Amino acid sequence: MNIFSNFFKKKQKKIEITKIFAPISGSIIDIEKVPDIVFSDKIVGDGIAINPTGNIIVSPIDGIIGKIFETNHAFSIRTLNKIELFVHFGIDTVKLKGKGFIRKFNFEKNNIVKKGEIIIELDLNFLKKTAKSIYTPVIVSNIEDINKIKKYSGNVIAGIDPILEIYK
Repeated sequence: MNIFSNFFKKKQKKIEITKIFAPISGSIIDIEKVPDIVFSDKIVGDGIAINPTGNIIVSPIDGIIGKIFETNHAFSIRTLNKIELFVHFGIDTVKLKGKGFIRKFNFEKNNIVKKGEIIIELDLNFLKKTAKSIYTPVIVSNIEDINKIKKYSGNVIAGIDPILEIYK
């Protein structure tokens, strides 16, 4: 071992990779196709959206729930390594004032959640008829702290299939 190899060993920063799993079953679509510029123009962060086929939203990762909206259409979660995610069912679903959504996670009791734990149950048929869109964005909101995001494609099952890999 020479002096240079020792120097380069110290300078290398370890990159941490975190997998984010589908919070709802369906097919992955590009975030740019979401009919809301807040998401499609990546104003709140980057990620993917899911065109849902399932009726439950689960935690996409082990973490800490930051907030579940009063209308139960969206929630934020932070991983232990400080990746901040935002899961938002549909577009303009806040206008439904909670109709079509049932909170299953007891946020008041404890805000620590495990991957796959049910957060919200929804009436997908009702929401298909009443929401502007049912596309469900899954956003990394603290994108400035992230080196790279790998986005998956295809059909996914809630809590089982990965949708994103975050390189931090």
